[in-house]
Amino acid sequence: MDFDMRAFAADLCRFASTAGEEAAATDFVEGRLDDLGFETYVWDADPDRLADHPSFPDDLDASDVTGRRSVGGVLALGGASAADDETGDSANETPTVVLNGHIDVVPAEPAEWSSDPFEPEWDDAGADDGGETLTARGAADMKSGVAACVGAAVDVRESVAAGDLDLPPGGLRVVVEAVAGEEDGGYGAATAALSNPYPFERDAAIVAEPTELRPVVATEGSLMARLELSGRSAHAATRWRGEDVLPRFEAIRGAFMDLETERGEAVDHPLYAEFPVPWPVVCGTVEAGSWASTVPATLTAEFRIGVAPGETVDEVEAAFRERLADVVAEDPWLREHPPSFERFSVQFEGSEVAVDEPIVEAARAGLVDAGLPNPEPTGATYGADSRHYVAAGIPTVLLGPGTITEAHYPDETIAWGEVERGRAAIAAAVGQFAERYGDSSAAK
Repeated sequence: MDFDMRAFAADLCRFASTAGEEAAATDFVEGRLDDLGFETYVWDADPDRLADHPSFPDDLDASDVTGRRSVGGVLALGGASAADDETGDSANETPTVVLNGHIDVVPAEPAEWSSDPFEPEWDDAGADDGGETLTARGAADMKSGVAACVGAAVDVRESVAAGDLDLPPGGLRVVVEAVAGEEDGGYGAATAALSNPYPFERDAAIVAEPTELRPVVATEGSLMARLELSGRSAHAATRWRGEDVLPRFEAIRGAFMDLETERGEAVDHPLYAEFPVPWPVVCGTVEAGSWASTVPATLTAEFRIGVAPGETVDEVEAAFRERLADVVAEDPWLREHPPSFERFSVQFEGSEVAVDEPIVEAARAGLVDAGLPNPEPTGATYGADSRHYVAAGIPTVLLGPGTITEAHYPDETIAWGEVERGRAAIAAAVGQFAERYGDSSAAK
C-alpha cells in the first residue's frame, strides 16, 4: 500500500489532541500503520510507574492519565522477526531503531490564528524556496515529524525489498512510535522507557522534533516552581500602612535573573555556546492583589528555570532556593513571613548522548546520503522525550523537519519540502545504522 505522507500529516493535524485528548489521534495512527503492514502495539500511560518518576507529580493517579494512549508500529525486515526468538538471541542479532514523535499539541487560541487551527491549510508558495507549506496546530511540533517517521520506515522497507540495503544477519526492526503527553512531561515515552511495550529490546532511537534537520545530542532540563508571597493589605490612600508584595517579588525576580546570568557564565557546555542565554529563567505567570485601590497582599508567580545537561533538577532547585534565602535575609517582613517556593507540574531532567554514538554518526551520514548539509551536532534549550530513552540506556538523537520557532505559535507552519527531506534523511540514517551494526557484528 502506498503511503501518502501529505494526506497523513493533514489528517493527523485535524485532531485537537491536547492534553488528555490524544486517544482518537492514536487510534487514527494505529489504523494507518495497520493498513501499511506494521505490527502495532498500543499502551496507556501507567500512573503507578510514573508516580515514582522524577518528571511527574507524586500524587499522580489514574484520572490524570486517562486518554494518554500511545502506539508503536513495527516492521521486521530482512529475515527479522517481530519478536525475540525462544532462545532470546535475536535481540543481539537484530538491531532495532525507534523513530519517535509525539501527537499531543498545546492548546490553540483561535482568535490569534488567521484560520481554524485544526483545519490544515496548504499554501502553494509559502516556503522560502517557493514550495508548499502546511499550517495547523501541530504542523511543526510535531505531527509532520511523525509523518516523516512513517514515510522513512516505509522507504527503508522498500529499500530492503529492492536489495538496496545491506542488513545484518538477523535483519532489522524499525519501530515508529506516536506517543502521547510529551508536552506534559512525556507520559507515553516515559511509560515505554520504563515498561517496554515490545517483545524485543531497542538499540537506538531518533526523535523527529523540529531541529531544522540538524542533529541534536543534548537537551535542556527545566525546573517548574511556584513562588507565593504574603504581605498586608491597606487602603491605597494610606498605602504606607500595608506591606506591598510587588517590590518583594521584583527583588526576588531580579535575584533570579542575576543567577541566570551567573549560571550562563559558570555552567559551561560546548554545545550551548551559540545561545545568548543557555539556561533561561522565565516567570511565565504572575497573579497579585485583589483590588486596584488596595495594597496587594498576595502574589503567586510561576517560574520555568533551565537545567543544563549534566545537572539535576534537585541541584538547580537548591541554587535558586539559596538565592531566594539571600533576598529573604535582607527583608525584615520576608524574614517574618517567609515565601514558599515549591515545584509544580512536571520536571524535565537534562539529557545528552556522545557525538560518536552509532545512531548520531548514522544520522549525520544519513543527511549526507540524502544530499543535505551535515552540520555539527548541537544542543537544544528545550526538553524532549529523548531523555526518557537515554535514561533507559537507549542512545537517542533528535533529528526532524521544521523549526522550534514555529512550535506553540499562532499560524504554526512547516515547509513541506523540508518534511520530504526529513523523511529521506531519517530513512538514510536507519540504513546507515543497520550497516554499521552489521559491520560491527561481522568484526566480532
